[in-house]
Parts: sequence; C-alpha cells; structure tokens
Amino acid sequence: MPELPEVETVRNTLKNLILNKQIRDIDIFYEKMIRNVDVTQFKERLLDKYLTDIRRYGKHLVFQFEDVLLISHLRMEGKYYIKDLDQPKEKHEHVIFYFTDGTTLRYNDTRKFGTYDLTTEELLFTESPVSKLGFEPFEKELTASYLQKKLEKKSIAIKSALLDQTIITGLGNIYVDEVLFLSKIHPETESKTLTRKQLKDVISNSHFVLEKAIKLGGTTIRSYTSSLGVTGRFQNELFVHTKAGDDCQVCKTVIEKIKVNGRGTYYCPKCQKKNTKKK
Repeated sequence: MPELPEVETVRNTLKNLILNKQIRDIDIFYEKMIRNVDVTQFKERLLDKYLTDIRRYGKHLVFQFEDVLLISHLRMEGKYYIKDLDQPKEKHEHVIFYFTDGTTLRYNDTRKFGTYDLTTEELLFTESPVSKLGFEPFEKELTASYLQKKLEKKSIAIKSALLDQTIITGLGNIYVDEVLFLSKIHPETESKTLTRKQLKDVISNSHFVLEKAIKLGGTTIRSYTSSLGVTGRFQNELFVHTKAGDDCQVCKTVIEKIKVNGRGTYYCPKCQKKNTKKK
C-alpha cells in the first residue's frame, strides 16, 4: 500500500501537473468514498474552484482550493491518473474530476477502500480524520517524552504500536520493519518496555528512513507503483523487509519472517533482541 514516502511522491508529482486548474464537473461512481458530506454537497463545494496547493499529512493528501480542503486517503490500492477528457472510463475509476482545460484527474481503487473528506483550513486539525493522527516523524513535537507517555501502559508489540497512526502518523508495514532493524529492537518487544534511548532511536531512524525513501520516490513492492510515471527505488535500500532467507547486511544472520498481529514482519534475530525487563 502507499505509505508516507509514496504519498509524498504522488503529491509532488500532482503539484507539477494539475496545480491552478479549475474543476468544471465531478463524477462519483462509488458514493461510499465520500464520508462527511453527501454527494450533492461534495460537488457543490468543489465545482468551479481552483486548486491552489496540494499538501500531505501522514498518509493523507490535502487538496487545497480557495475556501475548502479535500482530504484524500489512498488506503490499500488507491492511485491517481491524469487523462484527457476523451479517454474512456476504466472499471476501477470511482471518482473523476473534470478540469476546464479538457483534462481529468481520476481516482482508481480496485478495493474501494479510499476515502474523501471535506473540511476548511480552520478545522483541518480539529476534525476527523487529521485530528485523530499522531505527530509525523518530521515534527519537533515527536519526542521521546511524547512516545514514552503514549506507550507507557501498552503491552502490545512495538511493531503494532508504530503502525497505530494515532501514535505516529506516516509509518506503514515496510518502514516500521526498517526502523526497528536500525534501532536494534525486536518487533515483538512490549511497547511499554522500551528505554528512553530506544525511543530516541525510533524517532531518529523514522526520520532517516522516511527522508531517504522520499528522496528515492518511495518503495515499489507488489501492487504499489506510482500511476504518474514515477517508480520508487527505495526497495533497493531495504535491510530486512521482504528479505527472509537472506543474510543480514550487518551480522550475516539469516533474516526471518514472522506474523505480528497478522502483519508480515521481517527482522534479524541477532541484531534485534527483545527487552528482557521493563525500563
């Protein structure tokens, strides 16, 4: 699925292609994707508006119009395509935005999990979905003290905790595996047992991994490939994710794959050991 670096790549690419375009019409073929307003309101608030910016928070794209924000979450399979008006609609294109210049922006989602919310600048951080999200790794508010408070009563595996977007937003399955490897933390370690140093390592390595992945255009694994002509190269930099059976690049121990709360998880059994007692 697209994670923060992939969403950032889509954001930057879209900004170069559709910024300052005006919406002439909108077709919605799967109404359940529109969450906090009805379809009529959705169209009325966006028609004739100019797209002035595209931002991102966590894994959410924020399309900024003159007086309204459109929040898009790609979920598992969501992709955007830019096509000419005369190109036929494909099976999995569920929302089509028509611009006055004759081009279209099409949301394609084979599993129909993607969502849209409308809000305003004033309410962006006080209304769902953004209000429920934790801090990004890039924000100064994400500190060891913040993480310690969030995790001090949690017995769940640290892998599961870092996937919880209300704790840290932006980390997904691929990047959590990489962050935990670099931090030398076993993915099944109880969250509440992490030391302050380990929490600092998680923060610094989250920043490092995401920044590098953004620079390389994200990670192309299985179904995720940018629909906008950008192919991620971070998969060439992975230490453990998808590397089961390979030798660890640090200690030469064989990388293993386990399930943590149902999620495929890769780690080095020598480099990443569980905490044996509470901090």
